[in-house]
Amino acid sequence: MHNRRLTRLTNVHIKSADHHSAMLSIFAAFYNFCRKHQSCGKRKQTPAMVAGLTDRVWTIKELLEAAA
Repeated sequence: MHNRRLTRLTNVHIKSADHHSAMLSIFAAFYNFCRKHQSCGKRKQTPAMVAGLTDRVWTIKELLEAAA
């Protein structure tokens, strides 16, 4: 998983833990619901599809609307 927020560029601490936590949650949801993985079977599926949580790949718009 790639997330630029986890890369430490300077010696400062997170100024807003709430925003950081929210961004990580959105990234995890994107990874599981929107991003297709080759390791999830012959058809490129999302981990949420393999787990039976959804039957289709979500768009980013749908993900953000569900999070609101």
